[in-house]
Amino acid sequence: MNKILFFAALKEVIGEDSLEMDLNGKTVKEAKSILQEEFPALPLAVAMTAINEEFAFDEDVIKKEDIIAFIPPVSGG
Repeated sequence: MNKILFFAALKEVIGEDSLEMDLNGKTVKEAKSILQEEFPALPLAVAMTAINEEFAFDEDVIKKEDIIAFIPPVSGG
């Protein structure tokens, strides 16, 4: 199982700050697609992704028990 973390506006869409899902062997892009199907309002196209606290790319493969985080863009002054 993988723990998936959501921050800021993303967690508001999900209604929780994390989910557990088996994404072992999936790419980040595939994981985004799976989540998008379940939560159509989730704006993952603009979110950064991290695997085990390191930024990840769409082609990176998720391994068993990796922790995936989706971080929306932030702005401020």
